[in-house]
Amino acid sequence: MSQLFGFIINKGGEDRGQSPIPPNQDDSVAVAAGGHFGTYVDVDGSQGRNEYELIKRYRDMALHPECDSAIDEIVNEFVVSDADDSPVEIELSNLDVSAGVKKKIRDEFNYIKKLLNFDKNAHQIIRTWYIDGRTYYHKVIDLDKPKKGILELRYIDPLKLRKVRQKIKSPEAASQGAKGTALEYDWGDYIDYYIYNPKGYANAMTVNATFDFASSNGIKMAADSIAKCNSGLMDLNKKQPLSFLHKAIKSLNQLRMIEDSLVIYRLSRAPERRIFYIDVGNLPKVKAEQYLRDVMARYRNKLVYDASTGEIRDDKKHMSMLEDFWLPRREGGRGTEITTLPGGQNLGELKDVEYFKKKLYNSLNLPPSRLTDDNKGFNLGKTTEVLRDELKFSKFIGRLRKRFSELFHDLLKTQLILKGVIAPEDWDEMEEHIQYDFLFDNHFNELKEQEMMLQRMNLVTQMDPFLGKYFSVDYIRRQILQQTEKEMKEMDKQIKGDIDSGLAMNPADINTFDMMDRQNDAFAPELEAQAADDATAREIEKMKAMPKPAPAPAAKKKTDK
Repeated sequence: MSQLFGFIINKGGEDRGQSPIPPNQDDSVAVAAGGHFGTYVDVDGSQGRNEYELIKRYRDMALHPECDSAIDEIVNEFVVSDADDSPVEIELSNLDVSAGVKKKIRDEFNYIKKLLNFDKNAHQIIRTWYIDGRTYYHKVIDLDKPKKGILELRYIDPLKLRKVRQKIKSPEAASQGAKGTALEYDWGDYIDYYIYNPKGYANAMTVNATFDFASSNGIKMAADSIAKCNSGLMDLNKKQPLSFLHKAIKSLNQLRMIEDSLVIYRLSRAPERRIFYIDVGNLPKVKAEQYLRDVMARYRNKLVYDASTGEIRDDKKHMSMLEDFWLPRREGGRGTEITTLPGGQNLGELKDVEYFKKKLYNSLNLPPSRLTDDNKGFNLGKTTEVLRDELKFSKFIGRLRKRFSELFHDLLKTQLILKGVIAPEDWDEMEEHIQYDFLFDNHFNELKEQEMMLQRMNLVTQMDPFLGKYFSVDYIRRQILQQTEKEMKEMDKQIKGDIDSGLAMNPADINTFDMMDRQNDAFAPELEAQAADDATAREIEKMKAMPKPAPAPAAKKKTDK
């Protein structure tokens, strides 16, 4: 085995407390070098061989049509890609650092996505990780100029990589081990590294504690040079990660057997077959059998078309389960007779197949309604109309995204430390505030957010008359609208900008106008009566001001002549 290949990131002044519990491990680990804790080195013994077989089985399962459709549905929900946006972006709103440092972190994260070619190959990367239950990348750096950061990321097949934990026990600690003291629980120094074998570990043998690393085939690589991310599902007995497909192994095997048995049953029972009873009289057994064969050869015609050669050949010497039956009958019977066996009944019953198919989808945490023909339409109604399975599926996708984000965490940590953006001891405080925002395509989340916001705004509208009497503005914003301190500051800043630019009206002015409107509404009857009186007075004055009509001329009296 070659010397250690890669790099190690050391923290200054790191102290490990003493504990009777060995260090935690979240990956398949072979323990090397002595002590009662590790008595063997299993580079790929029974443990590794099982892991090899499991990964091969997971990949075979992914080729099954039903399982492939389920995986595609999960990965498509996990990765949302469109023409403009990236499937994932880094979220640093909760990180308490300067704006310049945040910009550098975003730039380095975009660089990592470029190395992975994540925007284009996200679907394949997530699918491989989901099927295998683990993924490994080798972080290629220039050991002479580490400040250049990660130069390349190379994918490593899990079948070719093994992690080893080697214990290094100092002679001083071994000579001082007094019973009842803390030294009794001192596990000593240890080092984790990986062994890469280009040929894989399928045929490796179990070795004991005298295993010589120098003579083995493989490359010893530093643990920090390998970026890993497993499924988080662990086999606690064998200490190895499992795939998300592991619990679907039994369901898929049952579905396969049911489908195969159904095909065999239909092929054997579907066609109608005839029974020929041939009267052989008093012929001896040998002559009776010969007479039966002669009758069969006379009436039986079995011509077979050979698709490979295009020829027609006679296969009378072969008899399949679908052919007719020829039975002899002695003298005294009913003579030669031909009867028909009915074909299989109820061949259209597929309830057992549908049951195991639904069981397979449930084992993969996939709503069966997504892949069955019962629900062809897509309902965009209220969230109360969304199935509970969809809610569970949405939470499952969220857990998958959280788990896969560990790969980004590992790569980002290495890149920031190598570039000198942060110190190794600063990462532990920063990593909790670094999050990754994936695009969502599940309509349920959008509907849920819209309905929740609508309900909150309706509640705020109903509480508005009691504002300043029973409730404060701060209470409504915190408890009803669920705004955080940071969101409130950002929102106040944006509102002030809108008011200054004339896009919005000052709430104080709005309150003044509302008060004036309420006062006008209160005095509306009096104002209306006064307006009516004023209108009547104006009409009277108008009538008074009108000129009086001239009097009519008096009629002349007639006189007698």
